[in-house]
Amino acid sequence: MALELDPLCVVDIVLGDTVWVGDGPAGTRVVAEVGSGTVTGERLNGTMAGAAADWLVVNGTVGTVDVRGTIRTDDDAVIFVQYRGRMDVAAGFGSVPFHVAPVFETSDERYAWLNAVQAIGVGTTDGQGVRYEWYAPRT
Repeated sequence: MALELDPLCVVDIVLGDTVWVGDGPAGTRVVAEVGSGTVTGERLNGTMAGAAADWLVVNGTVGTVDVRGTIRTDDDAVIFVQYRGRMDVAAGFGSVPFHVAPVFETSDERYAWLNAVQAIGVGTTDGQGVRYEWYAPRT
């Protein structure tokens, strides 16, 4: 069976402060705070709200993205989002798109459908910000 996807939203993030932890057992660790962000789509619109950060680990030519944050929708729902993903950094950070797998948690009934969604996303970065296109499997 072929995977069919519908656009969920576009997420534009401006990165905030960055903490270089340095080389450790897992690789080079960098923690980048999310300074601000917008979420736009047919069924999901809002802003990144509250504490959010990307715990990035680079080991050789592979970067592992680990992000947690909250979305406050335009109609005032709060949605926790967490995603992990991988990027190829062989040609330099941000040289090729990377892929993530967002999952959501909310108690707001209007967005309860998100609790069962395993989204798929593709991201690009210029080092100052990140743009994701997130997709949800068609049901």
